[in-house]
Amino acid sequence: MSEVLPIVYLARHGETAWTLSGQHTGLTDLPLTERGERNARRLEERLRGVTFAKVFTSPLAEIDRDLLEWNYGEYEGRLTTDIHRERPDWQLFRDGCPGGESPKEVGTRADRVVKRARAVEGDVLLFSSGHFLRVLAARWLGVEPGAGRFFLLSTASLSALGYEHNLSEPVIRLWDDTRHVES
Repeated sequence: MSEVLPIVYLARHGETAWTLSGQHTGLTDLPLTERGERNARRLEERLRGVTFAKVFTSPLAEIDRDLLEWNYGEYEGRLTTDIHRERPDWQLFRDGCPGGESPKEVGTRADRVVKRARAVEGDVLLFSSGHFLRVLAARWLGVEPGAGRFFLLSTASLSALGYEHNLSEPVIRLWDDTRHVES
């Protein structure tokens, strides 16, 4: 008989004015756009009926400050194209942000979240932001935080981390699923 392996679901927050414009949004608390609110409700509908042993960051769940988006420091609210005018070869997942976090620091937070999620007996739901969840996926797989650059995520998307045969074989089960999202 095979053991039932837990799944860690990742939900990226919905669309804001800054996700539309491409501005880096780390610590700035922006409201969702109307479409962002509709897509958040659609994500809720998509998850209806799924039972979670633990949920992190929803209003009725356990808040985990490690799930904050990347601290962009001096790059908060700036566009990548504007940053490249000053630093043409800048890459977030390699260089981090002046006055903010390095990839290693974000990876350390992600490692703590992975440890907490793996300690839960049963399925887990994590709500967070795009760049952080990309680093989290890299750390789930045991690769360096900068490998998060390979995992693109859409707003209000659903992803799932899990295991192949046993708890020593972490995998990505689902990535950037937006079937429920209004385009």
